[in-house]
Amino acid sequence: MSEMDRRRFLKVMLGAGGALIVGIPLRAAHAATPPVPLALLGDSWTRLSAFVSIEPNGRTLIGARAPDTGQGVRTALPRIIADELDADWTRVEVLALPLGVEDDNGKPRWLYGPQHAGGSRNIPEAWQDLRSIGAAARWLLRNAAAQRWNLPADRLTTRAGWVLSPDGRRLDYGELAAAAAQLQLPDAGVALKSASDYRLIGQPARDVDARAIVSGRQAYAFDQTWGDGYVAVIARCPYAEGELEHLDDSKARAVAGVEKIIPISVREAAGLIGEVPLAPGIAVLARDTWAALKGRTQLALRWRARHGGDASTDALAQQAATLLKGTPTTQVRNDGDFAKAFKAAAHRIKAEYHVPFVAHATMEPMNCMALVTSARAHLIAPTQSPRRAFEIVRKLTRLDAGSILIEMPRIGGGYGRRLDDDYIAEAVLLAQAAGKPIKLLWMREDDMTHDVYRPFGVHRLAAGTDRKGRIAAWQHHLASTSRLWHRGVPSDQLWTSEMQPDALPAGLVPNLQLGWYALDFPLWRGAWRAPSHDSNTFAIESFLDEIAHATHQDPLKLRLALLQPARPLPVQDGTFDSGRLAAVLKQAADSIGWGQRPPAGHGRGLACAYSAGGYCAHAFEVSVQSGKLHFHRAVAVVDVGRVVNPLGLDAQIMGGTLDALSTALKLEITVKDGQVQQQNFPEYPIARMRELPRAVEVISIASTTAPVGAEDLGVPSAAPALANAIFAATGKRLRHMPFAAQLAHMD
Repeated sequence: MSEMDRRRFLKVMLGAGGALIVGIPLRAAHAATPPVPLALLGDSWTRLSAFVSIEPNGRTLIGARAPDTGQGVRTALPRIIADELDADWTRVEVLALPLGVEDDNGKPRWLYGPQHAGGSRNIPEAWQDLRSIGAAARWLLRNAAAQRWNLPADRLTTRAGWVLSPDGRRLDYGELAAAAAQLQLPDAGVALKSASDYRLIGQPARDVDARAIVSGRQAYAFDQTWGDGYVAVIARCPYAEGELEHLDDSKARAVAGVEKIIPISVREAAGLIGEVPLAPGIAVLARDTWAALKGRTQLALRWRARHGGDASTDALAQQAATLLKGTPTTQVRNDGDFAKAFKAAAHRIKAEYHVPFVAHATMEPMNCMALVTSARAHLIAPTQSPRRAFEIVRKLTRLDAGSILIEMPRIGGGYGRRLDDDYIAEAVLLAQAAGKPIKLLWMREDDMTHDVYRPFGVHRLAAGTDRKGRIAAWQHHLASTSRLWHRGVPSDQLWTSEMQPDALPAGLVPNLQLGWYALDFPLWRGAWRAPSHDSNTFAIESFLDEIAHATHQDPLKLRLALLQPARPLPVQDGTFDSGRLAAVLKQAADSIGWGQRPPAGHGRGLACAYSAGGYCAHAFEVSVQSGKLHFHRAVAVVDVGRVVNPLGLDAQIMGGTLDALSTALKLEITVKDGQVQQQNFPEYPIARMRELPRAVEVISIASTTAPVGAEDLGVPSAAPALANAIFAATGKRLRHMPFAAQLAHMD
């Protein structure tokens, strides 16, 4: 994998004699939802940094626009282009594009379309415009061949990097590149392939970076270095709202190699979480990493909390219990008359579920390379939100858009943490103050204690069924710490990050009430995999299981009764199809052997979820022996529409499943006296391989609908399916995450 800054990428693309370059036009690239491109290249296409370059020797370079955090988009997005192009994948080299931006009379002009990693949006956003990129290049090549052979273009075909004539002649794309570059696309647009002609889309492909990753050659931002610069580490205030009370840096300055001590003030960089440093700090800048770390240990510091110095998660749980006795802060949804229906119900069931704060714990801690002068800024950063990083740089430096370059190497894990760019703000501030390039490094302890944590929540649910066991009334009350805290969101909208008004079983139960209670707590919060779906689905799918057992119903049949008959329901991100969710649920049940008697001591559990346009169901078979959990089988069934790369989809669902199980079993962030108590992996123990399923069987439902992303889809239904399986095996219901301590006391 080649890593190139924008200027070198342009030089390579335009400097190779006869290269054909294809990209998104300036006038359409920055549209929030790119239209179906007509004259895709535009009149000035040779001035664009490109997606596609076909060189005279036939080698094809394809740019990958989105940051890759392990979700596989550096493979999937170029293959969308390559399929429409009819490229020979064995001769394709994928190049990671930097943030594509130019200055347009003081405003940024986005050159590549959307560039981000989050929300499972990359595949659906790319499906139309990247196919059009490939189709446009193929049209140019085919018409260049038609002119050379004096044949109608519609009589020619393309395959694997060649244009073919009916009489058996063929021309390599490289031979046609120079002539194709002189042609103009038709204003009427270029037709896309029919699905029956796909040769790469839908076929498995290994990650383009796989060999580099497993051999240790993959370069991450943490590995980058600049010769003439400083390594920086920061001692940060341990309180979410705190300040420096005392500093003596004399011993730190005496450490060999330490060059500068620079304070960082959050107030001076006024802004919202994700745009400024999370906490004030004292930065130690040195000639090498070890000197910087040694210097940091020699700082004599004392911090004080401005608010919440006595805050604790124990007290937070009590706050939730008290609030849930009263009226919700926000009535999220109210269908029918819950109180009346619940009172009249033949069976009434109640339960409460607890979800703790959790950290992202990415393998690559936060870091950033920054060079800032009066004329330019150059960053190398593992960010999921490069446009937000760009805005931070522009705000702090006042540079125009064309003077800011942001490179995005492969990222060593994101999970939503790098949607916030606080560490980039730190690096820019330090580079400005130091007057030299900065390599900012976070250690594991920095990362664990200064995260934007998944919110804490207590879910209280109640349901009433009729004599036939049909759910007639449903109430879901949630007390949680909104992840929109300190993000400029009005107080009456803080609930929007915590509950979805259209989440199951909304629209399927006649009398439904959803309410949210605002918990006040001084700890940074942010997006964690499948935000809010991960926590809410645990409560909802566990409670459906409890309803089934309380009313002597089969948990599968109870869910199917809710979902059938199949019908579309409008939801925030499109349309929810209850039939598609029922289909993945039935397939998961069939695959795990639902309805067949399990071996003695074994239990089976299932759960399902809808997230970001995709459908997923999990089914597990487990046993618990002497306090130890044993996985005997793990099945995940998904429907993500048309699959671009089946191998990549399998990896995403397996990874999401294992991450969700590890989190549900073992992980929790606690706060005492205003400070996070977990410092490193000994106190925050990621599950070991022996504690998780040996294999996750992933089954994909064949579909011809437009594809959706899957980076978070394997998460939401995994934890409740596990809890339901444990109940089936032991008769003991787990309502508090993490589960490990409770399992240890089971026979």
